[in-house]
Amino acid sequence: MTAPDDTHERESARPGGDPPGPLEVRASGVLATEPETDTAVQTAGGGHGPAVPAEENQAGGRKRHPLRTSLIVLVAIVVAAAAGLAASGVLGGSGDDGASEAPTGPSATAKVKRTTLTDSETVSGNIGYGEASTVQAVSGGGSGQGGAGGSGGSGILTWVPKAGDTITRGGNVYSVNQQKTPLLYGSIPFYRTMRSGDSGSDVKILEANLKALGYDGFTADSTYNAATAAAVQEWQDDLNREETGVVVPGDAVVASGARKVSAVQASTGTAPSGPLLIWTATERVVTVELEAQYEDLVEVGTRAKVTLPDGGTVEGTVTDVGAPSNVSDDQSGDAADAGGSDSDKEATLPVELRVKDQKGLGDYQAASVDVTLESESRKNVLAVPVNALVARNGGGYALEVVKPSAPHGVEYVPVKLGMFADSLVEVSGAGITEGTVVGVAK
Repeated sequence: MTAPDDTHERESARPGGDPPGPLEVRASGVLATEPETDTAVQTAGGGHGPAVPAEENQAGGRKRHPLRTSLIVLVAIVVAAAAGLAASGVLGGSGDDGASEAPTGPSATAKVKRTTLTDSETVSGNIGYGEASTVQAVSGGGSGQGGAGGSGGSGILTWVPKAGDTITRGGNVYSVNQQKTPLLYGSIPFYRTMRSGDSGSDVKILEANLKALGYDGFTADSTYNAATAAAVQEWQDDLNREETGVVVPGDAVVASGARKVSAVQASTGTAPSGPLLIWTATERVVTVELEAQYEDLVEVGTRAKVTLPDGGTVEGTVTDVGAPSNVSDDQSGDAADAGGSDSDKEATLPVELRVKDQKGLGDYQAASVDVTLESESRKNVLAVPVNALVARNGGGYALEVVKPSAPHGVEYVPVKLGMFADSLVEVSGAGITEGTVVGVAK
């Protein structure tokens, strides 16, 4: 951030110790008898208020009318009509004749504290099992009778899992003619017939899975040789298949890891064709449709706090950031008809977070959650409430430091601003230390 969320201007002691004079309220368009433009600072909304002196002991000059007010920069708009301001009470004071007593210090204070500031954004997310995928019957495959795992009218489904079942490496996904079709872990499906003499990434996936399942006598590399074929024959025997030593598409289903069956779309006694079942990952994840304007807050590895419906929290880590997507053409057309043609406002970024502490998610299988993304953090900095900032004449900000030895009990100390977070702002300046007492706007 580059501007404070909330600043305020406070009256300063007059040169020579003169008490402040009464505030004269004039309606918009009425000229003052004593022009004061050289002592006023323009506010964010275009109005004017008295400026805090850039130096504490400013040379003498014409008298100033005191004004104590607080404004929220970037949000509040200063009303131009002086009569309207007076009616709303923003100006404070009254038009009564007579001098008021000089201030002896701020009416409210806070201490400069040393802390960690974290810039974050809280967005909505959902607990679930991630993106679902469909297991399709593979046509023309199978090394057994008619082709286990094949379709095209060959074979009959003799077993399918139930919704809610978890299938791990080597576990049966479905059976055709009482021949199992196991799950293997990998990044690409088996797309060709593999036999001795072949090589490639699919061979490497096959051999790595055979090793993980306890078969040996071969080297798990990317070359299919006689030793690999022997291990395959042993594997086929355990699956109640013909021992050919050759692997074809449909002999196994390849997925990235263990899977949880969410729906079964095929029935036993039918030919294996089309979609057989739908499954997901076995671990719950948190998904977020992030507005594209917050894209800079996330990357793979970004940590986030997930707040559950019951108020509990767990930590999540971003594992995947998808490409931004816009509204559909139909939605865009509707928006255009309604006068809103800016589709960028509808763009979202699919983000997935892994939650290592699955037990911390409780029994929630599907629930809405709040996800707090941390974009920046600064440790061991000095910070004050944002409403302790005072706008300085000529630009910049100061703190109203409580100092009994100073005139009227305060001294305005210029400060450099840093990070803004949680209604606090990082500050640094001469004499500003932990525990320094400063004035704040009520």
